[in-house]
Amino acid sequence: MDEIEIPQYFICPISLQIMKDPVTAVTGITYDRESIEQWLKTAKDTICPVTKQVLPSGSCLTPNHTLRRLIQAWSTENASGGIDRVPTPKSPLCKSRLLKVIRELEVPGLYVNALKKLQVLAKDNSKFMEEAGVPKAMVLLLIRCCNQSKTIGVEQALRILYLTWTPSGEIKAAVNENHRIIDCLTWIQGCDIANPVVVKTLAMQVLKRVIEAENTRLLEKLKPEFMEEMLRVLKLKFSQQATKSALQILIQLCLWGRNRSKIVQANAMFELVELELEKPEKNITELIFNLLAHLCSCADGRAEFLSHAGSIAMVAKRILRVSPATDDQAVHILSLISKNAATKEVLSEMLRVGAVTKLCMVIQADCSTYLKQKAREVLRLHSNLWNNSPCIAVYLLTRYQR
Repeated sequence: MDEIEIPQYFICPISLQIMKDPVTAVTGITYDRESIEQWLKTAKDTICPVTKQVLPSGSCLTPNHTLRRLIQAWSTENASGGIDRVPTPKSPLCKSRLLKVIRELEVPGLYVNALKKLQVLAKDNSKFMEEAGVPKAMVLLLIRCCNQSKTIGVEQALRILYLTWTPSGEIKAAVNENHRIIDCLTWIQGCDIANPVVVKTLAMQVLKRVIEAENTRLLEKLKPEFMEEMLRVLKLKFSQQATKSALQILIQLCLWGRNRSKIVQANAMFELVELELEKPEKNITELIFNLLAHLCSCADGRAEFLSHAGSIAMVAKRILRVSPATDDQAVHILSLISKNAATKEVLSEMLRVGAVTKLCMVIQADCSTYLKQKAREVLRLHSNLWNNSPCIAVYLLTRYQR
């Protein structure tokens, strides 16, 4: 390879290697793309390394196709001498061109075509598009569609927003500056729209991310109608992903303000127990039990939970049958009920439907120490009432002295 003379203009001025993707800066100097992009990211001043001239912000690096073809032809001819073939690089995304497409979103006759272009680009350029402000543009477009009650372009905008969403300060700022996005994504759930299952599922997935990024003060002020809409999604069950997103949203909201009471008042307990009685997949069950545990931590939640005739039996049946996460939440629910809502009727039902037996089995099973301790505390708390149970007698009277 040392015997082969490499043309000087094939060499990148920065890396001093043969260029694989030659690009020309506005100063007229050609560099290998990877080298100049790295230089511009790390250099204190955005200047041309050779001429020392300032490179304007957002200026494009123009592909030098003629030089690339010459390098490719030369490398092919000298392959026998150890020169590697230079492949044809993918066309990179230029920021100025991307910004031009974003501006087209504001033109009624152009925004649909602009969305099509952005959707194609989003698959391989999500990070670059996020930095260029595409997610914020999608938020504004969706809000505009909602305000005008138009559904054209909603599916594409949701896809682009989902693909370009990254947990960055820019997207959080965009969401916090445009609170109407929550109303918009909720509005989509009630829309008569083409491809409804896909669009409404996408809207739920985006809504979950919005809730995670939203200002907590706004989350505390969400209206009961929002909770009702999330529960309507659970009831309709139009897709497993939408169900999962709705549950995750409700769990997140439980952490703020009076949202637990709002969710309970929206008839959540009945819907959650009914949904679990249909034996959903494991990850859905885990989310249901997580939400039930949150809601049972307040008095009105426990009251609504107990008003469903099958609630305690359902919780008991799931223990040691689904997953350790479900066991954890299920025992926690029974603990909350036995400590804070332990009427004689409730305790008798726990014995009758097998909840007491399951707690005994938790102590015997290969469960975590803290979970066994929690089950043991419940059993000891009401052993006087449950002492006629053969199971409770064995575990309390013979193994654990009181």
